[in-house]
Amino acid sequence: MSHIRMTLAAALLAAAFGSQASAAGVFGSSYSSTKAVNCWGINGEKQVDDNTTRVCRGKVGLVVFVNEGETRETISVGRDKAQAGNEPAAQAWFGPSSAALRTIEWRMGGSVPFAIIQRWQLADKSETDGDGRPATRPMLVVTRLPPGPVCHVAYVDVAANPNADELARQAADELARNFKCGTDQVKVIGTSGRAVELAQQH
Repeated sequence: MSHIRMTLAAALLAAAFGSQASAAGVFGSSYSSTKAVNCWGINGEKQVDDNTTRVCRGKVGLVVFVNEGETRETISVGRDKAQAGNEPAAQAWFGPSSAALRTIEWRMGGSVPFAIIQRWQLADKSETDGDGRPATRPMLVVTRLPPGPVCHVAYVDVAANPNADELARQAADELARNFKCGTDQVKVIGTSGRAVELAQQH
């Protein structure tokens, strides 16, 4: 009899612990790529390259819309190309020349994505490299996902913050789901730096 009671108590304790863990939220990361091999053209073309406006596979039925300009691009997410192209993130151009790296980190609450984190390179004309090209400054961009609009939530200057990845994940986990696009201002997380300065130029 005592064995039955002990088993029942253990089961109740496990259930209570599981409920608390669920309430607190269990976050993790998954990854995708916007390389051309994972994408298709906006008119359904199967063959595209990395410098083409394109639609790429995301997570859990979402797609990533990569809009290529002459020297700048935007990244947005939606259920399809039309939805992604109408989100605020699709119009979130930076002032200087800029491009996102191809790997996307998806922040997940269980199996549901609620934010993406992507590393960007922004051109800094105040300094040139050995070939006379503008230096590039790295920055992490946190973007919120549906339900609700898709927009930038936070910027993390990579050069100014040795723990930039951890700061971006924390910002995604704590800010993204309640962030109000068009009302709330994009947050600068950690120490600001040249990349964030460039991002805020218009």
